[in-house]
Order: sequence, then C-alpha cells, then structure tokens
Amino acid sequence: MHTLAGSQVPHLITPLPGPKAAAWIARDERVISQSYTRIYPLVAARGSGCTLEDVDGNLFLDFTSGIAVTSTGHAHPEVAAAIADQATQLIHMSGTDFYYGPEIELAERLAALAPGSVAKRVFFCNSGAEAVEAALKLARFRTGRQRVLSFYGAFHGRTYGAMSLGGSKAYHQRGFGPMVPGIHRVHFDCTRAEIEEQFATCCPADETAAIFVEPIQGEGGYRVPSPGFLPMLREVCDRHGILLVVDEIQSGIGRTGRMFAVEHFGVVPDVVCLAKGIASGLPLGAIVAKAEHMNWPPGSHASTFGGNPVCCRAALATLDLIEREYLSNAAARGSEIAAGTKLLSADASLGLANPRGLGLMQAVDVTEAGSPSGKRRDAVIQAAFHLGLLLLGCGPAGIRFCPALCVTSAETARMLELLTAACRQVPG
Repeated sequence: MHTLAGSQVPHLITPLPGPKAAAWIARDERVISQSYTRIYPLVAARGSGCTLEDVDGNLFLDFTSGIAVTSTGHAHPEVAAAIADQATQLIHMSGTDFYYGPEIELAERLAALAPGSVAKRVFFCNSGAEAVEAALKLARFRTGRQRVLSFYGAFHGRTYGAMSLGGSKAYHQRGFGPMVPGIHRVHFDCTRAEIEEQFATCCPADETAAIFVEPIQGEGGYRVPSPGFLPMLREVCDRHGILLVVDEIQSGIGRTGRMFAVEHFGVVPDVVCLAKGIASGLPLGAIVAKAEHMNWPPGSHASTFGGNPVCCRAALATLDLIEREYLSNAAARGSEIAAGTKLLSADASLGLANPRGLGLMQAVDVTEAGSPSGKRRDAVIQAAFHLGLLLLGCGPAGIRFCPALCVTSAETARMLELLTAACRQVPG
C-alpha cells in the first residue's frame, strides 16, 4: 500500500488552520466564488492512499476521498504513471471530432462492464452533472416524450437539467427558477401505486421519457432502498416504454463492493450515468446506454474535453486496480464500518443512530436528545477535523464514510476510534 513514508496518521503539528493554511484561505476569500461550500479550513498539499497532508505538514485520515472521487486513493502510483505517460504523447485532440486509442479502449471496457449482455455505446463528458444532462437529452430524443420522473432526496448535479431533477435541498434551486419543465417527483423507495398515481394524475405514462434514480441516494442521505424498489421501477418502465436511467455517479465504479450498485438489485438499466471515481480524481464523466437507445445523429450532443486521452488513461488504470485489488476490499472494509457504526449506535451516550449503506458507501445519523440533528452532526464533523479525521455530511443529519477503495482495516478501526472521540466532545 502506498503511504506517506514513516507517517503516523493522523498527526497534527499546528493548530488548525495552521499559518500557511490561514494565508491561503485569506487569498481564496478574495477571489473564489462564494457559492463554494467549504466545510472546514483544510488546505491540501499532497496525499497518498487515505492520507492527506496540508500545507503546514499536518497529516489527516481522509474518509471523504474528495467526495467519493479518488477511488484508488490519493496519487496512486499506477494511475500517476498512466497520466504521466499519456501526457508525454497526446494531451488533447477532442474525441468528438477525431479518434484516439484511449477513448476507444475505455468505451469498450465500460460497455463490457456495465450491467446487461446487450450491445452498448458510450458518450464521454467531464462531470456527473454533464452525464445527467446528456442522459436527459438522450431520453427525450429517443422516446420523443417530454416528461421525466425523479425522486425527492435525489441529487444529480447543479447544471439546469440536473438541478431540476434533484430534490435534496431547497438551496440548490432557490433563486434559480424557473426549472426545466416536465419534471415530476415522487418519494424515494416508493410503492408501485405511488408511481401509477403520478401517471394517472399529472405525469401521463405515454408522455414520460425516463425515470431517473440513484440506486443508493448519495448527497440525500446514503439511503439504501428496499430490495424490490429498483426491480419495480424496471417493470414499470418496461410496461410503459420508459427508459430507466440510473445515476451511479457516486455509487458506481466499485464503491459498494460491486462495480455498479444496481447490480445488488439484479436490475439492468437502459442508461448508466458515471463520473466521480471513474478516473481517480481527473475530470471525466460518461453515460453508458443500450446501443438501441443511443440513436441521436452526429452533432446532436458533443463535448470538447469529454473523453480526454489523459483522463481516459487514468480511468483505464483505475479500472485495472479496482478489478484486480479493490473491489473485494471495498466489500470487506465496508462490512467493518457497518459493524462498527452499528456498535457505536448501540451506545446511547454517543448520539448515533440508523447505520446504513453498502460497501464503502456507509453512513450514520447524528442525534441530539434522541432526534436527528444536523446542527450536532456539523459540530461532530468539525470536532473530527480537529482530531485529524476528514468526514462529510449527507442528508439532514447523516455523516457519510466514503474513503478510497484501498482503505485498510487498520484505517477503518482508527476512523471509528476518532469518530467516538469526536462524538464525546459534542454532547448530545
């Protein structure tokens, strides 16, 4: 395992933020958009595996992986070597207008890996939001229909179509209306009757192009649906000629112990949206669709930088590592986190509840006086930061645990120790 040599993690040598970090933050505050959501004053300098070093030399145990992005860990040497090698040969030529090997190789790989044995095609872009936008355009073009069904609690991105599909927090949409028309929502993990009620009242099935769903809701709370939910959606879509689009932007590429989270439920979607962990930190997104559905003509959708050769080489190296080493590790370490958070939740003094997740997509709610508390959750995350543990929130009161897929058993145990200490520092 690649780690910062001789390091004991966490290892804090300055107050937080340290002097160099404070200076960088002051410069940032003068020039960076105020729309960014900085959680704590971390100024990253370098990383290795699940260790992150800030500009003052403080070492942190990172259980965020850059919001579930650095899937093979920070600066994995095999990924870095692939990036360096490609950068000496060809950095850019735009795969929407020309041809080059890494883009074609990656498309072949993703088409083979995606659920289902039918032929598939791949469209490359730069991010998760762009993948969702592409899927929305494709669904409307393919079906000739306008309406789309999505779910409360969903997060699909912040561009207009993706934002319009989302339903996790009001501030994502406040001040930006009107939204893209024709989008309707129901509650996540709903019944067939609730879907059919939408069709009968405000979203006619014969006008519905697609149902967009996260197999596990991410930003909305790491919510795992009941076993029959996704199969029910597949049956509904088949009955009405609707495309089932799964957003695997956070849950895909090995995070749940399977290459795609939807595999846990035995469902084959029509379109899969990918990004985040696909290239271990380089900007790359994609949609993988059944070939019969990707029938749009040349020029109807494109991306100047999507499928960039450097990003594609990083993605190929990432997939090699995940298939060879990290898929089984994600399942095993996820089971350790699940068992640990279940044990901590049984200790009423810690104020934790509702542990949940699959693989390395785990979460637990923070409570105060027995009720979920976003305020106390945020305080626990801050306390963890000052102990050297990097965490993120999700949903109204959840803490998510989404480390790199290379995380070790010792690191999961250390995380649970630090989480316990953080909870004890913030009375609940």
